[in-house]
Amino acid sequence: MEFAERAPRRRLGVDGPEVPLLALGSWNTWDRMDREDAARLVRLAVDRGVDLFDVAHYNFGPHAENAVTDVLFGQAVDDAGLAREDYLICGKLWLWDYPNSSFAEQMKVSLGRIGTDHADMVVLGDFMERPDLHTVVTEVAELVRAGRFTHWGVNNWSAGDVLFACRFAAAEGLVAPSFAQLKYSIARRSVPEGEPWSNLFEHEGLGLQASDVLEGGILAGRLEPERKIGADPGGIRDKIRAAYPELRRAADRFGATPAQVAIAFTLVHPAVANVLVGVSRVAQFEDNMAALGLAARHGDALRDAVAGLWLDRDVVDPAASWGTDAPVPR
Repeated sequence: MEFAERAPRRRLGVDGPEVPLLALGSWNTWDRMDREDAARLVRLAVDRGVDLFDVAHYNFGPHAENAVTDVLFGQAVDDAGLAREDYLICGKLWLWDYPNSSFAEQMKVSLGRIGTDHADMVVLGDFMERPDLHTVVTEVAELVRAGRFTHWGVNNWSAGDVLFACRFAAAEGLVAPSFAQLKYSIARRSVPEGEPWSNLFEHEGLGLQASDVLEGGILAGRLEPERKIGADPGGIRDKIRAAYPELRRAADRFGATPAQVAIAFTLVHPAVANVLVGVSRVAQFEDNMAALGLAARHGDALRDAVAGLWLDRDVVDPAASWGTDAPVPR
């Protein structure tokens, strides 16, 4: 099995930063490791070019578990002897209690928990009830001017809301979103590969960060994950479990693991700048890194091999956020 020595970099949107093809998430990761192992993993990741970490304070809405994974990440980078300029942080701003919980206050708390005074970029979380997007974009721009972060993106917004944010920001001379963090996997393709989002990638210059690519570990072979995993738009999770043997057979044809095929698949999308994965072991990190070479060598052939595993086709609305079912044909 061939491993990538260092992660190549791509630009996260036309106006976004350069980022490694692989990024490490914090949800249910750092709190599943011993302190020494966490420091060792952070150091290894940065040494191999995987220097982007998605770190959030999980305390709102469906993520109100009050986890300390962000605090443990800050501890891990200190233990690893890393300076702040050695790595990039992608933070989260939640809209579940907005505007009662302002972005400025959220940044103060979340950055303080990590142990820094700035992020490099932030993702604005999804929402069920649409907030005043004029205010959202304006308040984000104020935080950019204040030096709290430089770039921002969205997490599972509808294509229409993102287009509004881009156009409003351009009209007002404000910083527009440069990327989107979307659920994207072998099984869930309808939103990131659909026409509405494809237009945003092509015409608005947005980059794509693929998240939940392993379906909480199911596409890596852990069919019944013990930890909390992401939402199941369209209710297809049982179908994904049932389809795992087909993914494993496809992976065998490439001399790869199912996780590597799942990660490499998303990297073939022309708008994908990086893939967000949750890693809690060095062996898992090395396995994920090997996906980068797999994508470079076999790109389109990988997509052909798993063409039959698109399981949310006609199940979710390609123009919508993850929580919206596909429109009924007329």
